[in-house]
Amino acid sequence: MYGTTTVTVSEVHPAPYAQTVQTRFHTLSADQPEDHDGFNTGPAPYDFLCAALGACTNQTLRMYATQKGWPLTHVSTVVHYTKVPTHTGDKRDTFSRTITLDAPDLTEEQRQRLLEIAAKCPVGRTLQSTADIHDKLS
Repeated sequence: MYGTTTVTVSEVHPAPYAQTVQTRFHTLSADQPEDHDGFNTGPAPYDFLCAALGACTNQTLRMYATQKGWPLTHVSTVVHYTKVPTHTGDKRDTFSRTITLDAPDLTEEQRQRLLEIAAKCPVGRTLQSTADIHDKLS
């Protein structure tokens, strides 16, 4: 389902943190909220990260339900991000998902299987793993 992708992000002047995000087919805006010295012209980076996890979760569940022929009418996911203190005093990035399935005809076993499948969405797996980031200047 996923291979490689390239996104170009460029500053928008004179706003201090405003960005233009160019994906393969879409142009988006990113910024910081006003209470973080931004102009709030678009979502903040962690908003995009939460959106990516939520979208991937919903798409993964939709694909699975469709393949199984299960009667899933609608799915929505609320993603909450926070840093949670650990026993060492460090803080750990933590994402919490609340998944709502509009599917009154699903059995409890099918609902639980969809919850298991949600844990396998590719963005979620990326966030749970250690990703490599390679930097270079051009």
